[in-house]
Amino acid sequence: MIKVKVVGVIIPAYNEENAVGMVIDEIPKHIVTEIVVVNNNSTDGTAAVASQHGATVLHEKRQGYGWACLKGIEYFRNKDQKPDIIVFMDADHSDFPAELSLVVQPILEQNADLVIGTRNTGTSEKGSMTPQQIFGNWLSTKLIRLFYNVKFTDLGPFRAIKFDQLLAMKMQDKTYGWTVEMQIKAAKMNLHCVEVPVNYRQRIGVSKVSGTLKGTIGAGVKIISTILKYR
Repeated sequence: MIKVKVVGVIIPAYNEENAVGMVIDEIPKHIVTEIVVVNNNSTDGTAAVASQHGATVLHEKRQGYGWACLKGIEYFRNKDQKPDIIVFMDADHSDFPAELSLVVQPILEQNADLVIGTRNTGTSEKGSMTPQQIFGNWLSTKLIRLFYNVKFTDLGPFRAIKFDQLLAMKMQDKTYGWTVEMQIKAAKMNLHCVEVPVNYRQRIGVSKVSGTLKGTIGAGVKIISTILKYR
């Protein structure tokens, strides 16, 4: 078991004013030291709501999930007291933030390096994942196993990672390939990876990715190309 000094949370957010406050409120504060919401060029009140609910708010005008995550990492890297663990989760209330303790537990008790919250073995609300998301996850994880000999069942956004290992990955993707890049690099680095079941529900609002044809195609192409890129 490692002694944890700091657990930081990074929440990328684009136009999530109706959900982000609930996400912040439901995070177990006795575990987390700081919650960072990265306002990714929102045109609504996302930043104001996040601040009102106690989060540190950063602004990243370059559009993209990866850009927002990188902004959060830069913030924590520049702090005097750096985190031991970083947790990533979405701002749309599809995750169950209260399950954060379950996601970090394998790092604390099994010395895991990366923990993926898998929606495939948890309970998913009907309609919470589109058919294209389900198929995309299935195909992507099969390809990761084929090319990198590591078994994952999901590319879920709810995940925890040791901060030093995250920095060692030198993450690069700026958009849809972020989650799969992390899992591929973890495989190539021979990190101790664990999956834990998490529950999943319908998000608040419409997805900017799976909710549009352009987003679905763009995400699919980027994920597959990222898997092939690191072979």
